Amino acid sequence: MRCDLSVRRSKTILVRRAPGRPTEARIQLSHTVRRAAIGRGGIKAIKREGDGATPAGRWPIRFILYRADRGQRPQAAYPTRAIRSGDGWCDDASDRNYNRPVQLPYPHSAERMMRDDRLYDVVLVLGYNDRPRMRNLGSAIFAHLARDGYAPTAGCIALSHRDLLAVLAEARRGGAFLVAS
Repeated sequence: MRCDLSVRRSKTILVRRAPGRPTEARIQLSHTVRRAAIGRGGIKAIKREGDGATPAGRWPIRFILYRADRGQRPQAAYPTRAIRSGDGWCDDASDRNYNRPVQLPYPHSAERMMRDDRLYDVVLVLGYNDRPRMRNLGSAIFAHLARDGYAPTAGCIALSHRDLLAVLAEARRGGAFLVAS
């Protein structure tokens, strides 16, 4: 019997804080629940740059980035491209490219996307504070790979490699992360 994947795929990935664990969440995918790390500031309805919080709300998946030197191109229903050595993400609220990809070196504060650790081997860029961008409301909210022990993030959502690929397999075009406060 052939399975129809369009029925199983979801548009919304539900993220809820784990009971009694302010920096851990549970991700609902079809019939499974998966573990995730969230920001060291927990989930907040009003996010500020540098507060370490994961913003509550519905954040669409914009595109996928991945490290071609560390794995195959992920199968996804979204635009996908390999991270290059000069890729960065501006987190300087005073800069005109705040919360946008930039090329390094960059004259303002920017996060390096080609990290030495494995956290950005696969990155789902989420549509938080990007249309329109508002200064100081936070930048670079991604779904990426978790640290050992699911240590808290700076505001992103972090999953195991297996679980992040499961999210990609499940998500349809127009999908989003719904972060519940």
